[in-house]
Amino acid sequence: MKYLILIGDGMADEPLKECDGKTPLEYAHTPNMDRIAGAGVFGLFKTIPDGFPPGSDVAALSIFGYPPQRYYTGRAPLEAASLGVRLAEGDVAFRCNLVTLREDGTVLMEDYSAGHISTEEAAKIMETLNERLSHLGVTFYTGKSYRHLMVWHDGRDGIKTTPPHDIMGKPIEEYLPRGEGAERLKELMELSREVLKDHPVNITRKKEGKPTADSIWLWGGGRSPVMPTFKERFDMEGAVISAVDLVNGIGVLAGLEVIKVPGATGYIDTNYEGKADYALEALRTKDFLCVHVEAPDEAGHEGSLEKKLRAIEDFDKKVVGRVLDGIKGFDAVRVAVLADHPTPVRLRTHTPEPVPFAICTGVPAEDPVVAFCEREAQDSGVFIETPEDFIEEFLGRKTT
Repeated sequence: MKYLILIGDGMADEPLKECDGKTPLEYAHTPNMDRIAGAGVFGLFKTIPDGFPPGSDVAALSIFGYPPQRYYTGRAPLEAASLGVRLAEGDVAFRCNLVTLREDGTVLMEDYSAGHISTEEAAKIMETLNERLSHLGVTFYTGKSYRHLMVWHDGRDGIKTTPPHDIMGKPIEEYLPRGEGAERLKELMELSREVLKDHPVNITRKKEGKPTADSIWLWGGGRSPVMPTFKERFDMEGAVISAVDLVNGIGVLAGLEVIKVPGATGYIDTNYEGKADYALEALRTKDFLCVHVEAPDEAGHEGSLEKKLRAIEDFDKKVVGRVLDGIKGFDAVRVAVLADHPTPVRLRTHTPEPVPFAICTGVPAEDPVVAFCEREAQDSGVFIETPEDFIEEFLGRKTT
C-alpha cells in the first residue's frame, strides 16, 4: 500500500452571498475531490487544537500526525529546518516577512507580501539587512518571495506577535510585538524601515508601479523542536512536495525527503501539474507522500473570491485529478484530500474551524455521489478530533 496526502491550503471558507449562499469549496467545480469524498471516509477534522493559533504550522503538524501540544514550538523553527538553518542553543528563529506599509495619519499594513516580491529581489534586501543590522545579534536568511527568516542569537522566546496577514489595512501600532524581549524586535523592525527606505530594489519597484518592501515584520518565533521521524514512528520512507518552507521544514524534521518542483511558487501561478507528476514518480520508490498547494490560502488572504475559486478548481483538476489518473498504474494507493484550515475571503485570515477531509483506497468511481465541502462533511456525522486519530484512520497504524 502507498499513501498520498493532498493538501489544498486554506480551501475551507464560509457561505457567501456571491456564491449563492454556498462556500467557495461548495460553489467551485471539484469533481475529483467529490469522487474521493464519495468513495471512502468523509467528514470533518479538527486540525487546530483548542488554545492554539489557527495557522498552517499547527494544522500541518496535525495532518502529519504530530500533536501540536507535544511538538509545536513556533512557526519559524519549522521554516529554519527547511532553509538548512541549524539553531544553536539559545537561538530563537522568527518568521521575517517583507511588507508594504502605508502612512494615513497612522502607519497601516498595506500588503503582507510586498506585492509578492520576487525571491531574487528579496535576496538583495536580506543581504543588505545582514550588512546593516547583524551587529545587533541577529542573522537574516533568504527564503522565498516575501517569506524569510531571522535568527536572534541568545534571544528571547515567548514574545507575543501577530502575523501580518491578520492585520491587512489596520494600524500596526497595536499589533507590534509584546512581552519580555519585544523591544528588541520593535527596534529591528523600525531600523529596517530606515534601511529599506531608499534601497535600490525599492527604487526600481516604485518606478515600475509595484508595492515596495518598506519594512520587515517579525512573528512566529520559537526554539528548535525535537521530533521523532516518520520512519521511526511508522517504518515508512516518505517525501513532501511544497513551495513553502513551513511545510518543507516539517518534512525535514520528520525525516522526509523534500522534493523540489520547478515552477512551484506558493501562489496561483504555481506548477500544479508538475507537483502531481513529481509525486507520482516519487511514489514508485516511497511509501508515503504529501503534496501541499498554497494557492487557495494566498487568495483568501488577498480577499479575492475570484482567485480562490480559480485556485480550488486548479488544485482539483491539475493535482487531484492528475493524481487519480496516475495511480491507476499502482497496485494500491490510499489517498487523502483536505484543507489544513479555513482562510475565509471575507476575513482574509485563518480561522480554527474543523475542515473537510476525505480518504479512499484506489481509484474512485467517475460519478461523484457527494460534494467535497464543509456542509456535506458535517452532515456525514464523521468527526476526527486529534492528529493521532487522523493518521490512524489514514495509515491504519498505531502512533508512537
